[in-house]
Amino acid sequence: MVESTRYHLNDVARRNGKDGADTWIVVHDMVYDVTKYKKEHPGGFELIDEYAGQDATSGFEDFGHSSEAKSMLKDFLVGELVDEDKRANRKNKNANTNNTKTKGRSLLRRLCGSCGS
Repeated sequence: MVESTRYHLNDVARRNGKDGADTWIVVHDMVYDVTKYKKEHPGGFELIDEYAGQDATSGFEDFGHSSEAKSMLKDFLVGELVDEDKRANRKNKNANTNNTKTKGRSLLRRLCGSCGS
């Protein structure tokens, strides 16, 4: 088995799509470079930009992506979080569950009405 490249959350944060930076997101502790996919995203680039440089797991799951969309992620995989950041990220997500859901759904509500509810 080939070992994947490991990244810290601050590595991902630097790739937030701003000022010409690439756009990386984290979904289930795996790191994805979605820079080139932003223009093709059916929901619009704004949805990806909302999570650029951070963990997008809740937004990705809350939206209810198809199995095809989930399998597409492998095309953008660049690595995974280091173990200590996986633990810290889970702890942080558990502490902020309500805030994350509210933030992630606000853009969805604006874009398509009830789908973010």
